[in-house]
Amino acid sequence: MSNALRDQLLKAGLVSDKQVKKAVKEKRQEANQRPGKGQANPAVDTRAQAQRTQAEKAERDRQLNLQRQVAAEQKAIAAQIRQMVDSHRIAAAEGDIPFNFADGKTVKRLYVTPPLRDKISRGQLAIVKVEGRYELVSAEAAEKIRARHAPSVILWNEPKPAEEPKAGDDPYAGYEVPDDLMW
Repeated sequence: MSNALRDQLLKAGLVSDKQVKKAVKEKRQEANQRPGKGQANPAVDTRAQAQRTQAEKAERDRQLNLQRQVAAEQKAIAAQIRQMVDSHRIAAAEGDIPFNFADGKTVKRLYVTPPLRDKISRGQLAIVKVEGRYELVSAEAAEKIRARHAPSVILWNEPKPAEEPKAGDDPYAGYEVPDDLMW
């Protein structure tokens, strides 16, 4: 109780000295038992803080483990692609005809022989990029590589289906595109 209110209640005879002393004592004990304004119980607060910290650490560890697992999977896929390219590589170094192809926004050139160039254009061979090098591989190997990591297959002309009948209203029906057309 505040002093002014206590004095007024005592003068009015509504409370006795004994009751006032008892109220003051209870208020003092209550103030000693509970923390100050805006503060929670320190034991409960530290326990809750420890639980939050532990939960945050577990979440960070889980995210880190997930990132490591993804990196390990990517590394394993890169090793599989490298092994497939090494085992199915077709040597094109002795070629003398330049074969141009697009890798992203740049045009690259690979020197091949006429039979290899024909196989590339028919879809029997594919160009694969591994470790910054461009290699020729068979269509079967290109399919396996594409299943694991599609961006590694730079150029693979899908084999043409059997000739389908031409429409009668095609104005370019008389103009056939030659197979050996170079760009």
